[in-house]
Amino acid sequence: MKQTEPIWTRDFIMVVLINLFIFVYFYALLTVLPVYAMQELGGSESEGGLLISGFMLSAIFARPFSGAVIERFGKKRMALISVVLFTLASFLYIFIHDIYLLLGIRFFQGIWFSIITTVTSAIAADLIPPARRGEGLGYFAMSMNLAVVIGPFIALNLLDKMSFSDLFILFSGIVTVAILCTALVRIPKGSDIRSAVFRLSFSNMFEKGAIRIATVGLFVSFCYSSVISFISVYAKSLGLIEASSYFFMVFAVTMMITRPFTGKLYDKVGPGVVIYPSIIIFCAGLFLLAFTNSSGMLLLSGAVIGMGYGSITPCLQTLAIQASPPHRSGYATATYFTLFDTGIAVGSYVFGLVVAQAGFSNIYLFSGVFVLINLFLYTWSQKPALAKEKRDISMAE
Repeated sequence: MKQTEPIWTRDFIMVVLINLFIFVYFYALLTVLPVYAMQELGGSESEGGLLISGFMLSAIFARPFSGAVIERFGKKRMALISVVLFTLASFLYIFIHDIYLLLGIRFFQGIWFSIITTVTSAIAADLIPPARRGEGLGYFAMSMNLAVVIGPFIALNLLDKMSFSDLFILFSGIVTVAILCTALVRIPKGSDIRSAVFRLSFSNMFEKGAIRIATVGLFVSFCYSSVISFISVYAKSLGLIEASSYFFMVFAVTMMITRPFTGKLYDKVGPGVVIYPSIIIFCAGLFLLAFTNSSGMLLLSGAVIGMGYGSITPCLQTLAIQASPPHRSGYATATYFTLFDTGIAVGSYVFGLVVAQAGFSNIYLFSGVFVLINLFLYTWSQKPALAKEKRDISMAE
């Protein structure tokens, strides 16, 4: 009997921990910075929001270049450099008391966040046995789900108990541990190929094989942006603000429960068996959210969205990597996240404009309908793979 290759190796655990610590910091700062900007720096709500959007814009800007940077200097080297610079920037928060200087630090840090998240995803894909990649990347993505709960939980519980400087020291300490984990990671032989020169061209910014599936990711994240951007304001308008604090906890727990099963199903049966039902479940969750009128319905919608959206995203990332040559896993990951992050940014802006005219319930109805477009987009994205499979079969005959 053939023994299954393990996923949870020492190196894979290290990469999962790096991702966990980076995203705990990221989500904790999302919670703390707007409050810090207004209370300590005398900024407005819009300036507090600018600290968040400036970080994301720099990450989106840097993402297309990250694949070329990783190929030029190597995955292990760039993982270590990016984590060290990201951590050093985090310590600067302690000493900076000007909102525009802080915005500059956020922009700088967003660049390294982009490279960290790209290179760790690429390393994780290299470490996972190819036959179990769907399952393994599902586990890897669970570290982000944990961070969604852990980061804000730490931040909200300590916000009134510690000074902002002490909070920044604590969060910087968390990402400092990521440096140690990065130093301990061993890259598989043959997966850390370096280019002799740094070239800027379309092929050195994007992976052609990943573009179609990344486009599906863009439309999925566009719809998901309505949830992350407005759920707290929507819940407040319904008088459910207390229940909303548990929304993402239920959301994350549901994702963590379902991902091991959907990952195994992906590897054994194929991605379509997971992705098509997950799109419909995601749609159902958004419709539930649109008609929410109680705490129970709000939390139920969080669970359903977590089940649908949480199953789609790791499958799409896995497909993006599988549609590309093994040595271009960094480019494939960068391409996928460039379009995915763009969907979040564009969606937050578009839904912000629409909500003033249509109301919260209607934007969730719109998102639910819009999600269904992905049923057709996903079919379109798989046409090249199906054509290749047919050619391989005909050649074999």
